[in-house]
Amino acid sequence: MSCMKRLAFLFSCSALFVGATDFGNVHTVYLLKMARGLDQYLAHRITDEHLFQIVTDPKQADAVFTDQIGEGFEARLEEISPTPEPKKPAPKPKPKTDEQEATPLLGDTVNTLSNPASFSGFGRARGTVFLVDAKSRRVIWSAFEPSRDASPHEMDRTAREIVHRFQSDLKKK
Repeated sequence: MSCMKRLAFLFSCSALFVGATDFGNVHTVYLLKMARGLDQYLAHRITDEHLFQIVTDPKQADAVFTDQIGEGFEARLEEISPTPEPKKPAPKPKPKTDEQEATPLLGDTVNTLSNPASFSGFGRARGTVFLVDAKSRRVIWSAFEPSRDASPHEMDRTAREIVHRFQSDLKKK
């Protein structure tokens, strides 16, 4: 029985360390466009409280604030900072043939544009904000603070509450 109690204590202590988030390495953040212009209000509140330095170049950011995660966010993050590809061995030279390959006159006719639906705001969960580590691409913090309407006063209130919640979570760590 004593062994079970020790084991349970050990697991509960390890769960505390797993759940702990290290915000110490986040100094600069980039805000992706959010529903109802919340990104603008968050940028104001974050700089007003001196939480982070807001950067306009996503490549300089330690973390990214967004109001959606999923395929669209992953594609946008891949555009911002592509994951390094493993080095490939040099391709083998092709044997030369007398026949030349047929090439189309106009080039590739396949639509190479990204899927516009993946960047739409239709699938967003209104009121949820995520802070995602730019390198590891893990969600390191999130909050749910829905706004009642899209008025500037209400959006500022929502941004203020999100920042205050982040500050209180930061003090707990």
